[in-house]
Amino acid sequence: MPSWEGKSKGSKLGYGIFVVTLRYGGVMPAYAVLRIAAAYYFFFSYSSSRPSFKYFHKRIGFGRWKSLISVYKNYYIFGQALIDKVVVMSGIPNKFTFEFEGESYLREITAAGKGGIMLSAHLGNWEVAGHLFQRLETRINVVMYDGEHEHIKQYLSSITGERNVNIIVIKDDLSHIYAINDALGKQELVCMHADRFLEGNKTVKVPFLGADAHFPVGPFLLSTTFRVPVCMVFACKESNTHYHLYATKPKEYHTHRRAGVNLAMNDFVQQLETMVRKYPEQWFNYYDFWESPSK
Repeated sequence: MPSWEGKSKGSKLGYGIFVVTLRYGGVMPAYAVLRIAAAYYFFFSYSSSRPSFKYFHKRIGFGRWKSLISVYKNYYIFGQALIDKVVVMSGIPNKFTFEFEGESYLREITAAGKGGIMLSAHLGNWEVAGHLFQRLETRINVVMYDGEHEHIKQYLSSITGERNVNIIVIKDDLSHIYAINDALGKQELVCMHADRFLEGNKTVKVPFLGADAHFPVGPFLLSTTFRVPVCMVFACKESNTHYHLYATKPKEYHTHRRAGVNLAMNDFVQQLETMVRKYPEQWFNYYDFWESPSK
């Protein structure tokens, strides 16, 4: 079964080292320190390196040596994403530049005055994109599992202050559904990651990168339940200092519920596959995504 448990990698000490480096040395020295951390996970985190190698070798089609190198690069770019998140959220001076492809689509949603849903994935760096979405002049709500260790969250909050997006935490009592409904009722944007699930969640099997994989039903069911526009959004790193943000043309899924879920899921998976093939080392899933979940 998939081994993801909704928790982020890293420790309070690790974050502290990088933040001190960032404040007194800038981004590039922090990236240099990161190479050591990436090497540590590459050599000693077999539980995540093994499925990552399989993903690059079997699903992307890289040779063995390129797959090994890509596993290391994946850890390194993931670390860069964490560093960039801290830099942007804490206001540390930086030289980041951004290209926003499809911003007009999101402005189209906000102008319609109905709110909207953005489906995304653990690809690239959503936190950086969320920070930039302030210029859309509407509130952004991100639906996520409360998986970061509490002491790390407290530490990040102490250095970055309030986030520029509102976090809606997924809870067993389904209170997050009411929070989503409330946000959409205020004509706000709601973003959900649709490429992960926890054990016990309802899933549907869909062809992805040449093999069947399970995707969570929840985000797509919500996309059909609320009568608002839906688009797919991603933010990927193209150099040390440049990000490329993508948003697809909004679409509404108001057909029969099952047909709407299937259509929304197929649209998302096709777009995700396109983006993953374009940025294969920026998809951060550290478990066997194609292994069947437990029943």
